[in-house]
Amino acid sequence: MKFIQGHNRTQINLFPVSLDQSIDPDNEVRIINLFIDSLSIKDYGFRMDFIENGRPAYHPADLLKLFIYGYLNKIRSQYQIAGTKQ
Repeated sequence: MKFIQGHNRTQINLFPVSLDQSIDPDNEVRIINLFIDSLSIKDYGFRMDFIENGRPAYHPADLLKLFIYGYLNKIRSQYQIAGTKQ
């Protein structure tokens, strides 16, 4: 299964602060991340078998995290979640 791999959140990039350090310890994204990572999403009917052809797909767990974040923040548009103008 080939999925787009995210960056390591604890790795220090060009700036001296990692992505993990730039998010507040009590931010809701940490709870969403822990919750989704604790699930076996394949058992809930998510497809995990994709043909390795063309651009890799995003992992279904990552998409579910985005969906839950948008739902909790009353964001219904994929453009608003991505931070782009419509």
